[in-house]
Amino acid sequence: MKILVLADEVNKGLYDFYDPERTKGVDLIISCGDLNRRYLEYLETMSNVPLLYVAGNHDKSYEKEPPQGCTCIDDRIYDFKGLRILGLGGSMRYKDGPYMYTEDEMKRRISKMRPAITLRNGFDILVTHAPAKGYGDLDDLPHQGFECFNTLLNQYHPKYMLHGHVHKTYGAKFKRERIHPSGCHILNCYDTYYLEISDEDHPAHGKTGSALYDLYVGMKDRRRERKYGL
Repeated sequence: MKILVLADEVNKGLYDFYDPERTKGVDLIISCGDLNRRYLEYLETMSNVPLLYVAGNHDKSYEKEPPQGCTCIDDRIYDFKGLRILGLGGSMRYKDGPYMYTEDEMKRRISKMRPAITLRNGFDILVTHAPAKGYGDLDDLPHQGFECFNTLLNQYHPKYMLHGHVHKTYGAKFKRERIHPSGCHILNCYDTYYLEISDEDHPAHGKTGSALYDLYVGMKDRRRERKYGL
């Protein structure tokens, strides 16, 4: 499975000078936030693959005009062909406005997600806007990471964490890839990042190991098969 991940800056090769080779073979697009909704809508239309997104701290316009045709995964787990993707957008709160949270507020968001995580026997990818504390963040409050993300990674051991928020133009502290003590691969997806996921990196569709959730997926598949005569 090939995933195109976006964050923070519009890539002209995917927009102003769109090159279809840039999305060839891509199965899924994920936005980590701070991107114009028209950019996301354009890519979803041109690539004809699902586009999932979380909000960044500069995405206030999403409140009135969310990206059409795209799927918000903030505060939910999205199942894509067996790949369990958890979304927790936003940054550290440094002023009044949407999509900004204190450490305690982010902890409460995670607590509300625990039943869904337990039902699915964990998750495979964590999609955020901000980094985890100490793993690609900066010292200033707007770009500090969340400590509760570290707790989440240590408890559930997802394969990947995808984030943005810290730009390549910020200097020497920018680094694309880090390995978390939990074993999670933390990827800063500023601009664009192409991620290849093997079948071994996630459970097969309907085979999470959670009896209740796998039963639900099986029933949903059978209803779809009956509806469309598959």
